[in-house]
Amino acid sequence: MIAYLKGIFVDLSPTNLIVECSGVGYSVNISLTTYTALSGKSEGKIFVTQIIREDAHLLYGFYSLEEQELFRLLTSVSGVGPNTARVILSSYQPRELSAIISLGQIEPLKAVKGIGLKTAQRILVDLKGKIVLPEDGEVLMNAPNLAIHTAERNELEEEAIAALKMLGYPEQAAAKVIKQLLKTDPEVEVGELIKQSLKML
Repeated sequence: MIAYLKGIFVDLSPTNLIVECSGVGYSVNISLTTYTALSGKSEGKIFVTQIIREDAHLLYGFYSLEEQELFRLLTSVSGVGPNTARVILSSYQPRELSAIISLGQIEPLKAVKGIGLKTAQRILVDLKGKIVLPEDGEVLMNAPNLAIHTAERNELEEEAIAALKMLGYPEQAAAKVIKQLLKTDPEVEVGELIKQSLKML
């Protein structure tokens, strides 16, 4: 079982990372939170969870052990698969999600694509008591952000739409929301743009 990968970041997108380790390139599925944390880095370490299916061996990577543990807990809930867990982790920062679950807040979970009332209730019931908030009450994890300049707007728009499509959203709906958000804030960072879009779709 792979615990982590440490090497050169060959390619990074909001949903995928290719990391080269000793001449071997690994394709790793990542959340928007991890993408934001890794943006601007050319190499480093990423924690990995391996999902083995009959038709594929998939790797899911995480910037922090905290996010990886939340992924493990989420996928232990019936009806929550790896991709659904990734969408949840893309919608909220790890400590923010920990607070939502610990405090039994159902509405924020229902707001995530693919999470209905029953699944949200199941997550809260199954994970009750398994997540402990830090004593300082902090619920947001600080992570480095990637600054996006106005000149890169078209590239930003295409990247955001592609990421939302990979997360299961229709291209037309994603494009509409992205354009609306860019009109409001042309200088928005790509991670924040996708995160805001997830809450509007």
